[in-house]
Amino acid sequence: MPIQKSDFIIVDYTGRVKETGEVFDTTSEEIAKENKLHKEGDIYEPRLVVAGEGWVLKALDEALLKFKLNKNETVEISPENAFGNRDPEKVKLVPIRRLAARGITPRLGAQIEYDKRLATVRTMGSGRVTLDFNPPLAGKTLVYDVTIQKQLKTAEEKISTLIHRRIPAVEIEKFTFKVGKADVTVDMPDEAFYIEGIQLAKRGIAMDIKRFLPELTTIQFVEYFAKPEATAQAKTEVKKKTAKKPAKETKKAEKKTEKTAEKKTEKKPKAKAKETTKETS
Repeated sequence: MPIQKSDFIIVDYTGRVKETGEVFDTTSEEIAKENKLHKEGDIYEPRLVVAGEGWVLKALDEALLKFKLNKNETVEISPENAFGNRDPEKVKLVPIRRLAARGITPRLGAQIEYDKRLATVRTMGSGRVTLDFNPPLAGKTLVYDVTIQKQLKTAEEKISTLIHRRIPAVEIEKFTFKVGKADVTVDMPDEAFYIEGIQLAKRGIAMDIKRFLPELTTIQFVEYFAKPEATAQAKTEVKKKTAKKPAKETKKAEKKTEKTAEKKTEKKPKAKAKETTKETS
């Protein structure tokens, strides 16, 4: 059965330039390394796409609606339907001294920002550089090799991947959440607390859930911070209660309390301070 618009799908793909075979995008870490595209810190894995939402190139998005699950597919996209044809008027000669005055050191093939626009350095020589303001893939025919690995059906699957899309640096298994009739509560793991832009990510997750799962009108994020002094407090209380008891009974009580306190600290969220962020439509 073909993919329908608004379906949640997990897509594995590699994009190449037809004329040269050059790989310009991939979800495979192995292929990225083989083609010198690998960037430290980037995450390479099959990608969540909501069909028809423009999360990938428009022509590829349209092609996904014709594909089937677990079948290797290939789609060829013309320049007109990709990044457009190259416009000679967007190629400019600029004196190197003008770039130097702006603190820019050009390198052949590098992308730089000039006059608030991105440009590729095409040539250098005689005190001048050729800047190409066309998109790097303009005028090129693109070929995508695509496999739709999975189609997500349940609210839990969709919420899980929406969280991972916004916070990919933390393993999705470390997030726990509970879905109610009109709300969802997400427990945030420690690893997510100090990620740069985490508040924006949470806001984005809330907006995504409301958009694609409109029946869920309230999204709540819960952050737990452990209290390391919880065990020490419990020990002090026991010592006070057992101060008048024989030494043997006191020692037994202390050992029993130590074990109980440790278990409570490890397992019960009540031994933690809770911070909650709520999004309501």
